Amino acid sequence: MAQTDKKFFENLTGAGKAIAVLTSGGDAQGMNAAVRAVVRMGIYVGAKVYFVHEGYQGMVDGGDNIKEATWESVSSMLQMGGTVIGSARCKDFRTREGRLKAAHNLVQRGITNLCVIGGDGSLTGANLFREEWSGLLAELVQQGLIDEEASQKYSALHIVGMVGSIDNDFCGTDMTIGTDSALHRIIEVVDAIMTTAQSHQRTFVLEVMGRHCGYLALVSALACGADWVLIPEMPPEDGWEEKMCQKLSATRSRGSRLNIIIVAEGAIDRHGKAITSSIVKDVSTECLKGESKNLECFITGASRMGVEAVLALLETTANTAACVVSLCGNQSVRLPLMECVQMTQEVQKAMDGKRFEEAVRLRGRSFENNLKTYKLLAHRKPESELPHSNFNVAVLNVGAPAAGMNAAVRSAVRVGISEGHKMFAVSDGFEGFYKGQIKEIKWADVGGWTGQGGSLLGTKRTLPAKHIDKIAEQMRKYNINALLMIGGFEAFLGIMELLAARGTYEELCVPMVMVPATVSNNVPGSDLSIGADTALNAITDTCDRIKQSASGTKRRVFIIETMGGYCGYLASVGGLAAGADAAYIFEEPFDIRDLQSNVEHLTEKMKTGIQRGLVLRNENSNENYTTDFIYQLYSEEGRGVFDCRKNVLGHMQQGGAPSPFDRNFGTKIAAKAMQWITKKLNESYRKGRVFANTEDSACLLGMRRRAMVFQPVVQLKDETDFVHRIPKEQWWLKLRPLMKILAKYKTSYDISDSGQLEHVVLRRPKESEAMAAI
Repeated sequence: MAQTDKKFFENLTGAGKAIAVLTSGGDAQGMNAAVRAVVRMGIYVGAKVYFVHEGYQGMVDGGDNIKEATWESVSSMLQMGGTVIGSARCKDFRTREGRLKAAHNLVQRGITNLCVIGGDGSLTGANLFREEWSGLLAELVQQGLIDEEASQKYSALHIVGMVGSIDNDFCGTDMTIGTDSALHRIIEVVDAIMTTAQSHQRTFVLEVMGRHCGYLALVSALACGADWVLIPEMPPEDGWEEKMCQKLSATRSRGSRLNIIIVAEGAIDRHGKAITSSIVKDVSTECLKGESKNLECFITGASRMGVEAVLALLETTANTAACVVSLCGNQSVRLPLMECVQMTQEVQKAMDGKRFEEAVRLRGRSFENNLKTYKLLAHRKPESELPHSNFNVAVLNVGAPAAGMNAAVRSAVRVGISEGHKMFAVSDGFEGFYKGQIKEIKWADVGGWTGQGGSLLGTKRTLPAKHIDKIAEQMRKYNINALLMIGGFEAFLGIMELLAARGTYEELCVPMVMVPATVSNNVPGSDLSIGADTALNAITDTCDRIKQSASGTKRRVFIIETMGGYCGYLASVGGLAAGADAAYIFEEPFDIRDLQSNVEHLTEKMKTGIQRGLVLRNENSNENYTTDFIYQLYSEEGRGVFDCRKNVLGHMQQGGAPSPFDRNFGTKIAAKAMQWITKKLNESYRKGRVFANTEDSACLLGMRRRAMVFQPVVQLKDETDFVHRIPKEQWWLKLRPLMKILAKYKTSYDISDSGQLEHVVLRRPKESEAMAAI
């Protein structure tokens, strides 16, 4: 975008405006991050910002429930669960008399901008409040509680909502605040079960929340490879008990000692009768004649949404409809609030009318795709029903291990088998390839892989160029007709080297696709890589624990070094999520003056009562300003005000169980890659053999903004800085000013790419889009 086309938020002023933020309904993790972002962004643009404690009840009661917020009042809020400003369900606000009191309390403080964080009921109430606003003010004038001048001055109420609901039951948004944390808790329980229960043959029935929405059950089933899932949007066919027992018995006969069944609390059968976890437990116990256990299981994105909410409020006019802000893919979007509410209500009407296919479609593309993918991977068709393609497809991991790689391999293997291919696993990347470490891999071989960290296939950084002849020989020996590479920058280099050798070795003229998997998130052609989310979670959790370790001690600044090579993604986005004061990266050069300025800024903040500071440094941000150097500089310059500690996180960012996002991202992107391979194999099969040598037969599958896109690797060369192993343009650099703003720095922030108002449209995919939907 040209400089003249850029739009900076400095042109939007909050001077003279008052914003109130409240959380309503049930609490959800991430609400505090959103509240903090609203407060700091609001203050930054010159507005007065108020807390409304205890939700709408506090707005009705007024008094000390509505307090002006300060910059310092939201410090140390990020890592806290729930909502620190309180949330309560309010009967009074459902009456006009209650809303009249609330309007009076807001006008007394000059508040005409509301940021509401809650579910559809809370947001619907906010919209009704907005629609009644002029009438409420007229009534207050009539009662003599406010004068005509105040009525004119505060004549319009502006509403922006953020959806806080762990059920993810609000249409129009990919994921609501709190959903990701809820998924983490569920997956932690499942992982604990799977690691401790292998000594017994048992079936575990896990009930999760979701009275009207099966999102948590469905995505957690996809993330852990559950044997069966029951959700309200898609009740099982009659006779489900027998079919479930057949599936569980078949899994046991293949050597599995553990079955996982996940039940949404609102699960029903085709006749609307509830299917409880107790019913499922009894059925599974009877059919397996064994023991079943019944269990109940009850940050960065929230900060971005909080900032977007303030920007939306600054841009409203008297005629602007109430909207909700959310994230789709990695993009901020604004959606008309009532369109989202109406769509959410349509889902329930469809379920009540037993129009379950329609209910799934109304939930949105993400929900529908999750369900398709789960069905594809969880239920193996009988051999007689499988197509027989006579194609052999090899899958390998390349580069450093990344959490989620195993989920991707499992998905690729099972989708490949479902498409009729014979699947081969290559151990230890290209090194294992040229050494002939290749063997057929079956459906059952990848059972339980989804939650495993690292790379079960083995992975190395070896590139293929020096061993092309031997790799071609192995391709010929095993009659490999297509390749799927899952890895980081080495995989990108590797697929280009294989492509370059096609002119010499016909064996390499086969469809090839690469799926990005690296904690560094430095692969060109994709905004996100498998493994990066898990690494970010590790960074954020560690930063939270480190900061909490200093609770009650004197003022302290922590210097944290992150991985990433020359890519500053982990340091920048991790810094935003953890509330860092600074993050030093290679892409944004800095010198001694910048370091000195940062120290002085932190010193001033500490004098205002802030107890802890956090500074992140990417490992290759600068060869001279090392982590030790920065630690010593801060220690010396902060002497007498704060002391310093340093921590190098190292390989802990690569290890551990993959996050729910990485499991599902790896699963879905690998499934789509395999379906592309099938399509290319059929297109390139001529005269009894596969021959593919066009540019578009060697692709990288990456996430770009909101969509997964296949891109020929030769077209990505110009987008790549090969010396530093990073893309030349990186979307997350636009987020860095947010971190600085929330740390109280004055800076410019380009809002050209901020959320634009869109409408909620029910998409009805064509048959030709069935593959692309996954």
